[in-house]
Amino acid sequence: MRFGVLAEFHDPDRLLAAVHALRGRGYRQMDAFTPFPVRGLQEALDLPRPKLTLMAGAIGTFGAAFAFFLQWLTVGHLYPLNDGGRPPFSIPPFIIITFETMVLFASMGAFVLFFWSCRLPRLSHPVFEVPGFESATSTGFWVGVNARDDKFDPDQTERELRELGAARVEYVGDRSDSGPERAA
Repeated sequence: MRFGVLAEFHDPDRLLAAVHALRGRGYRQMDAFTPFPVRGLQEALDLPRPKLTLMAGAIGTFGAAFAFFLQWLTVGHLYPLNDGGRPPFSIPPFIIITFETMVLFASMGAFVLFFWSCRLPRLSHPVFEVPGFESATSTGFWVGVNARDDKFDPDQTERELRELGAARVEYVGDRSDSGPERAA
């Protein structure tokens, strides 16, 4: 969220009620910042399930196929050795290296994809400049409405958040940069 409105609530129940109310009023691009997981908040925000596990599985499958192919190429095709009458290409000896390479590719792929999808490391963000936002790590429960939301209007959204019991409402970024016309 580069531009929009942040509202602080003093307890998770009020935050959850506010998110439900905002969803009922048509807001779709919201995010929440809490010091601990709040039961039901992910469903209330209607966040999609991340594709990280599927992508890590695909990368792991590629790693397994790559390892098996490389072993077949080197041991079974380019440099076949007749060692004690055993066939040069035999699957059982390849299983361990294939499995370990799959785990290596999947774990490293998940690690890189996680940081890439979260756009980390991010040392500066407009949300961090909101006065009092550091309470999101200890006692504050914050909900943010993105300026790219079709229903977003700075004054109307602020009014609605105050009606829902927000302790305070703060703007993120420059107020002149927010609004539906910035959606492009």
